Amino acid sequence: MIKMFKNLNKKEMLFILISILLIVLQVYLDLKVPDFMSEITKLVQSDSNSLNSVLVYGIYMMLCSLGSLVCAILIGYLAAYTGTSFEKRLRKKVFDKVQNFGMEEIKKFSTSSLIIRSTNDVTQVKMFIVLSIQMLAKTPIMATMAILKIAGKEFNFSLITLIGVIIVILMDLIVILVAIPKFRVVQKLTDNLNTITRENLTGIRVVRAYNAEKHEQDKFSKANNELTDTHLFIQKIMALLNPVLSTIMGGMSLAIYVVGATLISKAMMADKLLLFSDMVVFSSYSVQIIISFMLLTVLFIVYPRSAVSMNRISEVLDENSKIIFGKVKKSDDKLSGCVEFNNVSFKYPDAEEYALKNISFKAKKGDTVAIIGSTGCGKSTLVNLIPRFYDTSEGDITIDGINIKDYDESFLYSKIGYVSQKAVMFKGTVQSNIAFGKMSKKVDADDISSALKVSCAHEFVSKMEDKEKSEIAQSGTNISGGQKQRLSIARAVAKKPEIYIFDDSFSALDYKTDYEVRKKLDKYTKNATKFIVSSRIGTIKDADTIIVLDDGVVSGIGTHKELLKNCKVYREIAESQLSKEEIKNAWA
Repeated sequence: MIKMFKNLNKKEMLFILISILLIVLQVYLDLKVPDFMSEITKLVQSDSNSLNSVLVYGIYMMLCSLGSLVCAILIGYLAAYTGTSFEKRLRKKVFDKVQNFGMEEIKKFSTSSLIIRSTNDVTQVKMFIVLSIQMLAKTPIMATMAILKIAGKEFNFSLITLIGVIIVILMDLIVILVAIPKFRVVQKLTDNLNTITRENLTGIRVVRAYNAEKHEQDKFSKANNELTDTHLFIQKIMALLNPVLSTIMGGMSLAIYVVGATLISKAMMADKLLLFSDMVVFSSYSVQIIISFMLLTVLFIVYPRSAVSMNRISEVLDENSKIIFGKVKKSDDKLSGCVEFNNVSFKYPDAEEYALKNISFKAKKGDTVAIIGSTGCGKSTLVNLIPRFYDTSEGDITIDGINIKDYDESFLYSKIGYVSQKAVMFKGTVQSNIAFGKMSKKVDADDISSALKVSCAHEFVSKMEDKEKSEIAQSGTNISGGQKQRLSIARAVAKKPEIYIFDDSFSALDYKTDYEVRKKLDKYTKNATKFIVSSRIGTIKDADTIIVLDDGVVSGIGTHKELLKNCKVYREIAESQLSKEEIKNAWA
């Protein structure tokens, strides 16, 4: 909790201080009301009572109540502003932290959990801060001032008040001890429910195609019921608080009046008025003390869940990415786009076996390097090491003669145009999606037009109602898979990087479009280094260098012709995809 409050800025700290001062004033005004009631009681029972005097004290009581109301409104405003401001900054802090995570950290938390931590959990923390300002400070101030007011008065009344306070504190402790573990379970179950929902919505076509609606409904119902049952258990505990506290408060007032009546009946005539006055004051102040602890109880209801949320947010903020970038922001222009792997080996976190073993090769400026192999052989893993989505376990990768670990993050990514295996589209327009790769620089209309032509996306974009201004839905659900891939390629082309990485980026294209896109790419990007991951021989056979992977190991490196002669794995792939005549012509 203390760690979270350290994130408050100076303005918010000032508002909290002002709120505390206003709370002191509000409590003072609230506790003056019983004093005036005591004076009115004495005036009413004395022979020299004056209606004017009673009215004066009545006006004082109204003014105190009005002043308390104004203070409450100001405190509410300051608390709301502080909580909302803190929420805004904390959410941005979590978002920025996640942006700097590597793939290892993303997978550690899971996407669904990170979404909840940056939304729901942050909101829970804000609620706690708002209530803390309004109640946490008010409870000790009100309790202390009320106790001071009744200190030294009738012992029996004080004892009744003390017993009531002890019972309330015990109730609060029970709630905390029982509720906090359950709230931790609630957050985990919420993560699980969100994951199931996300999976179902993402894979809705597969679910329907396999007639698996019933299976998904059962899975969702199970997770939903677990979450509901846990919530109900917590709410049952919380539901006991208000009636129990109300009973304690009513019972304490009744006890004070019973004891007071007994004492008054036995007292001397001269002491009866004083005892009656003390009884009225004690009844009011004891209620104020119990109310202050009831406010604290409300805070305790919110605290368990916010405490869990705080810990979950702290886990994200305290997590440091294992990928640390250097400070190099300059490289040799003569080597522009030169990439070299030196005995690179890699295994995924917590994996026992290596995904890649002893990979070494060099790609010069303007080269096209293709990676081919069976499914799961490490093709995508290899190219994902270049932009440092993961770091090598052993060996080094250099770009332009400099280790990629020494590059500044922005400078490294400015060199690379990456087209992922799964085409990713953002909600916006065709234009905004293509210009996405150069957000820091202006992309003019000619760059966008050229990128669309190179990627063969111009043919379908030109048929759209608003051309480049046409809307793209979230995740590109209003265009086909092939169209998404072409726009992804256009995004990389518009960036004009030194190095292109196409991670199986032509798989959704038909053979004719695949050929046309590669032909235009070769011409438009002839001075850039290109890495192409593919399972198609036809896509990569014209590459300058083809790397054949087999279970994470290089089985062969060379041209299409060389590999047909010298690499058994490559020849088997070729025989499964090409005709005998095509293979024979390649040998010639």
